[in-house]
Parts: sequence; C-alpha cells; structure tokens
Amino acid sequence: MSQTPEYSAPLTDPWKGFRGIMAAVLILEAIVVGLTFPVVATLGGGVTVVPGIYLGVVCLLLVVLSGMQRRPYALQINFAMQALVILGGLFHWSIAVVGVVFLCVWIYIAYIRRDVERRIERGQLPGQHPV
Repeated sequence: MSQTPEYSAPLTDPWKGFRGIMAAVLILEAIVVGLTFPVVATLGGGVTVVPGIYLGVVCLLLVVLSGMQRRPYALQINFAMQALVILGGLFHWSIAVVGVVFLCVWIYIAYIRRDVERRIERGQLPGQHPV
C-alpha cells in the first residue's frame, strides 16, 4: 500500500494574508455601497428613510465584518452579506449590480481558498517538508 506523506505546516501562515485580503475586499465593498447613496438620491427618487437606513446598516456591517475575518465562518458570512447587498436592488437596481459584482469576487476568493487548502495538503507551499 502506498501512503501519501504528511507535510509539515508552512513556515509562514498563508491564512494571515488571505484574511487581510478578505478584510480589504469588505472595506472596498463598504466604500462602493456607500457610493450608491448619490446614485439612489439622483436616479432612484431620493434617499428616503428606509433606503438610507438600509444602505447605512449594510455599510456598517461590512466595516464591522472586516475585523472579524479570523473566525472560521467568516467566508460564509461574507457570502450572506452579498445576499443583503443584492436585496438592496429593491431600492435601486444599481445596488443589486454592486452585489452581483462582489458576489463574483467572493466566489473567486472561495476558489483561491480551496486551492490553498489543496496545496497545503499536498505540501506544495514554500517551507513545507515531509514529516
């Protein structure tokens, strides 16, 4: 029987940089969602109480979540936030477009995460040696 060798952990933590990228994407998304305020104000008939509070809460949640990327369930919450942003399309379609664009970004980030996990298992990251 052939056994697959086990590999040591990488010398540097690949997840540290990955968490930083996820936090940065959330901050960028908060900025872009914040920039939809003038769009809704100009093209959507004005920012009334409900759309204003909704967009403000979504922006605030995105900023708060950027500091919570160490949690093991962070990626799932980031995907849930995309549903909230897309739901903002009820106020103006441009908000839904922002949500769809960032949903594509998060799908790519999930793909990268899976690829890094596979590389760690195979021992293909720099600094990994067979145990």
